[in-house]
Amino acid sequence: MALTKLRIGTRASQLALWQANWVKAELEARYHGMVVELVKIKTMGDKILDVPLAQVGGKGLFVKEIEEAMLRGEIDIAVHSMKDVPTEFPEGLGLVCITEREDPRDAVISRDVPFAKLKKGALIGTSALRRQAQLLKVRPDLKMVIIRGNVETRISKLETEGLDAVILAAAGLKRLGFTNRISEYLPVELSLPAIGQGALGLECRLDDTAVRDTIAFFNHPATAHAVRAERALLWRCEGGCQVPIAAYGQVSGDSLTLTGFIASVDGTQSVKDSITGPATECEKLGIALAEKLLAAGGHEILAEVYQREVAREKEIPV
Repeated sequence: MALTKLRIGTRASQLALWQANWVKAELEARYHGMVVELVKIKTMGDKILDVPLAQVGGKGLFVKEIEEAMLRGEIDIAVHSMKDVPTEFPEGLGLVCITEREDPRDAVISRDVPFAKLKKGALIGTSALRRQAQLLKVRPDLKMVIIRGNVETRISKLETEGLDAVILAAAGLKRLGFTNRISEYLPVELSLPAIGQGALGLECRLDDTAVRDTIAFFNHPATAHAVRAERALLWRCEGGCQVPIAAYGQVSGDSLTLTGFIASVDGTQSVKDSITGPATECEKLGIALAEKLLAAGGHEILAEVYQREVAREKEIPV
């Protein structure tokens, strides 16, 4: 029987609501007469704004409360930014659709100064250790400032905190209409994207076949293969969203090329490599590339990163 109502669980941030409303509009356009309700849920990641995510355990901070609401039957699906989604799910829930990817690159917002020409010691606002590590690798003189908040808040910190540039995901800027603020797009060779960056994921209860059938049209095979490869690499490296790990998959025909990167927070140590194979074997490719990176020094790099984070957590007052 066709569904007549669907409840979408979403964070209340400007970008999350844009994403949920886009899914809502697509559903209502495809299923005439369907009523789609947005249920706003505040997550731990939304509540903790004064501490870098890496210091409060980045895994699941933006999805846990939404998943709990789904398990209680209060919502039917969740719309996530794929870069926020942990590689493991609570029993009974799963990722069933990955949408076509928006621009996966990182973007620079500055006072019209190209990244390569930023002054020595320039202050760079970013929310990700991944970006920090890659940019410091090529510009060790830069001073990184961890910034939190929604997209508009981060952009405003260019002025309020006297920053020389702010680095954000191009996808979010484009979706919210801030394209005119972008000074430069960083090539993926310089700043490899976060796992899943630019793609949305739809999660639901795995035993709810009616919901699964209803939302199946959102899945974009090429993007899904690329993102699943990236997530397999992250899973094998046991990394969270706030560890200096990056990966980017590109599908051409039946072939998938995956590039991965592991680095120390300051960018002084890093390993990078690529692998190509059948797109249908995306997860095997992700794990195989992770093994190559770990064997080439990634294991030691990550061990040091985790040791530093454990030491830092002990310094944070409870």
